[in-house]
Amino acid sequence: MLNFEEELKKFQPSPEVDELEDTIDRENSADVTELLKEILNNRN
Repeated sequence: MLNFEEELKKFQPSPEVDELEDTIDRENSADVTELLKEILNNRN
């Protein structure tokens, strides 16, 4: 039978997933920044 606690201790995240998460975070930040700029420009 599997010991989930032991399996979790051995878990190593995939480097590709980490890179993808970083890319998505950077792209989403730019999108949010663009939206905020547009909102601020429309207020004036």
